[in-house]
Amino acid sequence: MVKVSAIIPAAGSGSRFGEEKQFKILRGRPLWAYTLDPFIKSSLINEIVFIVPETYINTVQSSESFIIASKKKEIKVIPGGSKRTDSVLNGLYSTKKTNGLVCIHDAARPFIRESFITETVNSCKDFDGAVLAIPSVDTIKIVKDEIVNKTIDRAIIWMAQTPQTFHRDKLLDAFKNNINVHVTDESTLMELSGYSIKIIYGDAENFKITNKLDWELAKIIVSRK
Repeated sequence: MVKVSAIIPAAGSGSRFGEEKQFKILRGRPLWAYTLDPFIKSSLINEIVFIVPETYINTVQSSESFIIASKKKEIKVIPGGSKRTDSVLNGLYSTKKTNGLVCIHDAARPFIRESFITETVNSCKDFDGAVLAIPSVDTIKIVKDEIVNKTIDRAIIWMAQTPQTFHRDKLLDAFKNNINVHVTDESTLMELSGYSIKIIYGDAENFKITNKLDWELAKIIVSRK
């Protein structure tokens, strides 16, 4: 069986939210603890690399949530970089070299299901990588100088989520090939390097907490679980 490392980037500043929401307490637990749960439960994941701002490392490692979680699975807590790509690359270099796959998931998506982790991992048997995504329900406009330039057929538009799972060596190759390219997810690097990426139909509940309304929705979802 191929061994899989989970990489959870949580080093963002939370500028759109107004604070670092990944460390905010939700019903008695930090948000990141909910995110890690399905990766801890998954038999496919044999290590978790949790990437946080350097100033938060001691806080995370001394928290009750981390102490409980680390008894169940190996968790490495490492410092992030100034950009997401820097953080993920730090995480990638910190994974076990014997692990063939890496599964990358946003810390601010706390409602990922274990079955989706399994689907992305299994898809890598036939593809270079696999990403979760959902079809767009909105009409997409290309705008220049506040004027609509073009409308894109939403039937061909998918909104990427995480987890995104890739062959470790191929993702490292994609980073090296696109060292000066700014991207917002690792799938883009793989695409630019010509690798084949499978789309897995995701779930609306696997949303990324970005604003205060998302936080209120998260509180409702957690209260129902």
